Amino acid sequence: MDQFVRAVRLISRLCGYIAAALIAVSVVIVCEMVFVRFVLNENTIWQTDFVTYSLVAATFIGSPFVLMMRGHVNVDVLPLYLGQRKRWWLALISTLLAMAFCVTMAVLTWQYWLEAWNQRWLSNTMWRVRLWIPYASMPIGLAILTLQYVVELFCLTTGREPPFGIAKGRRA
Repeated sequence: MDQFVRAVRLISRLCGYIAAALIAVSVVIVCEMVFVRFVLNENTIWQTDFVTYSLVAATFIGSPFVLMMRGHVNVDVLPLYLGQRKRWWLALISTLLAMAFCVTMAVLTWQYWLEAWNQRWLSNTMWRVRLWIPYASMPIGLAILTLQYVVELFCLTTGREPPFGIAKGRRA
């Protein structure tokens, strides 16, 4: 199981790098788009779509890394005021609910991606991108996020990490 945890964490870290690269490329493309439109006075065709799809992909692909690093917005007032045992149960319930949500969304986005693939959907812009390409980031990101939740659940239930990352005995 330790190898599974290490592998999922490595994949999640890779996802973080990919998300960061997508955001960086989007920034460069926006700068190029501004130059083309306002300096060269020409139309842009693909840039807006590319940036939109890249930022959505960065959100989905980067989510496992954010979970692993506990980088999400977190209101920890309740866990801070709970005792260790209640905090553990709250962490368990919230992890299971989040995992169920991710599994549901992964299945639904997989079906959506498959529909785009089978029906050969194209964007309705001039670029006419095959939509299965940008839509793939949703089920991929959610599947890896689900795996990261499995790791979180394993670490919580085996006592390898404290609930909500709050050390034992720490209170507000």
